[in-house]
Amino acid sequence: MSIVVVDTLLQGVKVVEPKVYGDERGFFLETFQVERYKSLLGIKSAFVQDNHSRSRKGVLRGLHFQINKPQGKLVRCTVGSVFDVVVDINVASPTYGQYFGVVLSAENFRQLWVPPGFAHGFFVTSEVAEIQYKCTDYYDPDDEGGIAWDDPAVGIDWPLSGEQPLLSEKDLMWPKLEGIKD
Repeated sequence: MSIVVVDTLLQGVKVVEPKVYGDERGFFLETFQVERYKSLLGIKSAFVQDNHSRSRKGVLRGLHFQINKPQGKLVRCTVGSVFDVVVDINVASPTYGQYFGVVLSAENFRQLWVPPGFAHGFFVTSEVAEIQYKCTDYYDPDDEGGIAWDDPAVGIDWPLSGEQPLLSEKDLMWPKLEGIKD
């Protein structure tokens, strides 16, 4: 199986383009193989939890992170499409406060590796989307942090087409990036 790994401007964040085998019957692809993915992506921890979310068009989830037990995430979209975003929240990083965004969809089969220590979120661009992701640490609601999706200091260019995104009450309350350093 050959896959293509594309580095991004954020250190350690990578886009994975798996080899897809298709014909008139359908398709087949490998979505994870421990040794290959550890080697190509630099994954240092085992995956301990898989998550699956379904959202409707216009939903924005994020930007989330775990404070004391950061999670690495291998993210993919299996239904529909999303604009997936990673923000560097490591104050010692040369790319602190910068973001990377990529379209993940059921059609392009891309995956996004989000190493521990980054904020992550996505915006649904199709009528419905399903996201599946593997995590390197367990989700702990008492350890959750986030940053405002619309922080001008980060300047994410969300593909909103003029509409306001649908956010949870929690996602409406996250501080700006400057507020998480405290």
